[in-house]
Amino acid sequence: MKNSSSNPTDIDDYIATFPDEVQVILKKLRQTIRQAAPDATEKISYQMPTFYLNGNLVHFAAYKKHIGFYPAPSGIVAFQDELMKYKTSKGAIQFPIDAAIPHALVKKIVQFRVKENLVKR
Repeated sequence: MKNSSSNPTDIDDYIATFPDEVQVILKKLRQTIRQAAPDATEKISYQMPTFYLNGNLVHFAAYKKHIGFYPAPSGIVAFQDELMKYKTSKGAIQFPIDAAIPHALVKKIVQFRVKENLVKR
């Protein structure tokens, strides 16, 4: 589903490469992350939308059947009980593209990662 013919230079460019219905999901996810981490900066890293605050905070990406959310392994371990119904791996969570994203949970994970990254100072 990703448009690999051109590498996006910012998150708006990235989101624009997807069909309208996926853009709606990505824009809402971006808004949720921004609310949870208002001091984070946005960039493209690993060809994915990335929020950065004293290091990479979280990444996200859209795929054919899911939205990938990458809060680092610590963000998954800390919320493993709440993430049981989603497919996870060491550093990734897969939210099915045809189901509602758990924005309240995403917000808690991002806030956890903000605290974690600020301790690094």
